[in-house]
Amino acid sequence: MSENLNTKNQNYDENQIQVLEGLEAVRKRPGMYIGSTGPKGLHHLVYEIVDNAIDEALAGYCSQITVDILEGDVIRVSDNGRGIPTGIHPTEKISAATVVYTILHAGGKFGGGGYKVAGGLHGVGASVVNALSEWLELTVKDGKNIHFQRFHNGGHYDEQMKIIGETTETGTTVMFKADPTIFEETTVYEYDVLLRRLREQAFLNAGVKIVFSDLRNKDEIVSETLHYEGGIRQFVEHLHNTRELTPLAEEVIYVSGVQGDSTAEVALMYNDSYNELILSFANNIHTTDGGTHETGFKNALTKVINEYGKKFNLLKDGEKLLGDDVREGLTAIVSVKLTDCEFEGQTKGRLGNPEVRPFVENMVMEKLMNYLEENPAVAREIFDKSQAAQRAREAAKRARDTARRKSAMESASLPGKLADCSERDIERTEIYIVEGDSAGGSAKQGRDRRYQAILPLWGKMLNVEKARIDKVYGNEKLMPVVTALGTSIGEDFDITKLRYGKVIIMADADVDGSHIRTLLLTFFFRFMRPLISNGNVYIAQPPLYKVSRGKSEKNVRYAFSDEERDKYIDELKDNNENVKIDVQRYKGLGEMDPEQLWETTMDPERRTMLRVTMEDAVKADEIFTILMGDKVMPRREFIEKNAKYVGELDI
Repeated sequence: MSENLNTKNQNYDENQIQVLEGLEAVRKRPGMYIGSTGPKGLHHLVYEIVDNAIDEALAGYCSQITVDILEGDVIRVSDNGRGIPTGIHPTEKISAATVVYTILHAGGKFGGGGYKVAGGLHGVGASVVNALSEWLELTVKDGKNIHFQRFHNGGHYDEQMKIIGETTETGTTVMFKADPTIFEETTVYEYDVLLRRLREQAFLNAGVKIVFSDLRNKDEIVSETLHYEGGIRQFVEHLHNTRELTPLAEEVIYVSGVQGDSTAEVALMYNDSYNELILSFANNIHTTDGGTHETGFKNALTKVINEYGKKFNLLKDGEKLLGDDVREGLTAIVSVKLTDCEFEGQTKGRLGNPEVRPFVENMVMEKLMNYLEENPAVAREIFDKSQAAQRAREAAKRARDTARRKSAMESASLPGKLADCSERDIERTEIYIVEGDSAGGSAKQGRDRRYQAILPLWGKMLNVEKARIDKVYGNEKLMPVVTALGTSIGEDFDITKLRYGKVIIMADADVDGSHIRTLLLTFFFRFMRPLISNGNVYIAQPPLYKVSRGKSEKNVRYAFSDEERDKYIDELKDNNENVKIDVQRYKGLGEMDPEQLWETTMDPERRTMLRVTMEDAVKADEIFTILMGDKVMPRREFIEKNAKYVGELDI
């Protein structure tokens, strides 16, 4: 870590804790503070407390953080930092630590001088976690005494902070239990979700050790030590390993720089795929929508590769590589640490500080050019890959122009197999992309023609994970999808031209159907990603069984799982053991007549659909790379694990 960020401030005491406002309304409107009261918000509680410990590490005072999931889904986070100040607060007249945990916007990060760089907003996170907990216990060691306070029912306390022992150690330990009346959906933590976030934090803060353990099952304790002296260099290597990609060089390229109190570091490596993955962070917060730091890096990379080509006569006069060319097959981490981050956008996912762009751009240009000149073999590999991408882009443009001319010459530009709907308001329209002609026929007959369009697919589809965009144009399986949706693909994608509000993938509930779904999802993810991030993509859920008794329609049930089938069998028997129950297993959509398909899978009043969301772009990228790359992992397990009739499918 840069010494500029670690200027020791020994005066981190009660006078550094500023109070801005009280802790009203957090329990009434928890979503405003943690995003949601579902699983995402639940896990966010842990991040808030861990972020405070990370901030101590950033300030140079903490080297180890321990995170435990205890029995009953109690969380315990300990650090060996300075310990939250426990002296009496000058205006609140109670312990400063109590202020931090009971008053919103009370913390050491609002100009009090406690921290130069901070990811979270200390008191905000601490008090919000307390407000949304059934109970919380705070233990602080200050090198002399052990201080303790217990809170209950969202931040109430019966006793002031008290001394319960002596110690020579320093640090803070927080234990809390999420309030089930707030988190009604679940209070059970997912180990893998927390692990991914904690690993990310360990990568971003080189040298910090995070020990993470799941102690809920005494017979099966799981524990990992996350400690990366190589920081974001190892982050890039980890991404390549998890995505099973082959790097073009043996080492990660790493550059860093300092400007005043700000630092920037970039780690990058090329691989043999056609996809880019750039993750940017500001003060350890993942800026999902990029921002000035990411723009500075991209500008610099494009300029450097072009300058290199000109300098060594690898580019003809007037020839120029574009950003998409130089980023093909790139994995990069961009991390900046600033005294004051300005975040923009509805989700606060974009860094807005204008001074950061030239800082990052100039640093990367200078240091990356030096690296390329000192490593000519690596430089040539990168340049050759960029130039191959340029040729493919030009080939794609020719193919696109040909496709446009062809559709302009044809009397009807929509695919011949498309059965369109009459409604034009995309708030109401939906298109079913259906596997197979027989299922397509049933869907066409069973649909509501006013707002439901049907596009049957047939034959084996192109695996776009192994193909550049020029191979998509002219592909007889994928181009009908592109034409029907109307948005085009890649850099030409325009969501305002989308013809249907819901794009529904409807395939059989078997291995082949899983494969079709995954191929289509991969295609949308790689070439029409805003469809997913905008929430337009759905997966239809056809039933697995028809359970019936006699010929009466009121004695017919459709089951979406084995458990549901058994439940309906018992229900229809109605305590009469001699009655005959018929169970039909649907092997495919084509086995259903139009009426059945409408009732079970297409009727908005009765159907079950999964909306595909993109909560974590890194996880999604990793999944698609593994599923559809050279080392093909079991697709069926992926679909079954992620699509259990839950209303939303996170990829």
